[in-house]
Amino acid sequence: MTVIRHMTYQPVGRRAATVETMTFDRLRELNDGGTQRADFHVLAVVDAGHGSVTVDFLRHPLQRRSAVWVVPGAVHRWDDIAGVAGDVVLFVPTAPVTRATRELVASPDPVAHWSVPDADWPFVDTARDHLLLEASAPPGDVSPELPGILLSALIARLRPPHAEERSVDPVFRLFRTSVEAHFREHHDAGYYARALGYAPRTLSRAVQRVTGRSAKAYIVDRIVLEAKRLLAHDRLTAAACAHALGFPDASNFSVFFRRATGMRPGAWQATATVEWTSTRSAAVLPGRAG
Repeated sequence: MTVIRHMTYQPVGRRAATVETMTFDRLRELNDGGTQRADFHVLAVVDAGHGSVTVDFLRHPLQRRSAVWVVPGAVHRWDDIAGVAGDVVLFVPTAPVTRATRELVASPDPVAHWSVPDADWPFVDTARDHLLLEASAPPGDVSPELPGILLSALIARLRPPHAEERSVDPVFRLFRTSVEAHFREHHDAGYYARALGYAPRTLSRAVQRVTGRSAKAYIVDRIVLEAKRLLAHDRLTAAACAHALGFPDASNFSVFFRRATGMRPGAWQATATVEWTSTRSAAVLPGRAG
């Protein structure tokens, strides 16, 4: 069985700190072979080397001049990072100070991994170095606002791909926020159209433009992701998943899950357990076990 370590944000040495940093060297030292789910954001900048990170069942390659963003609640694991160099930034959702970066942090489905263009790298590197310098200052010498300001600068310079998505269509932004809040109770696109005051066709077009999927497919994908988390990491039964996700019974949930994934919940759960336990070169963040 996969053991998931639940991590809560507990800043080391600075009780009021909303941002912390560490190197990949430190991350490797803390390796205990487990997977983890945190209640804070994990943002990594990779300078060199090769490895991978698995976030919510998707494996992403790490390479020179790339970035990783893991949101609270996502189960993740670092693999084969012995030769990876770079830095990891841990922060609470309220840490960024600008409106744009707070909107990015609030996004329920940011891109987990992307490459930083060479032209952007000097700016990213400088923003990261300034944040690291301030984070290393003695507690009494740090202004409470500076870490959040510098984190916001780093996020802006990294240009996460989902930044463009959030600015594309206000209808989609409202839809995505509403789905994140209500997908456990409401599974039909018609509910969201009514709740947001849009015609179903208007809502569907907005979602299609941004995601390439229908509103219904977007909702299904979100429910399936949560179901996979519950099955693989919380080890819930199909009946418990059905209850947690608003299905009338286990049979109804099983039909839904099989239609979406091609597998019954129990079969998928068994396969996922094998996959997540097969690789043991994982790293766990320090001092934050919940």
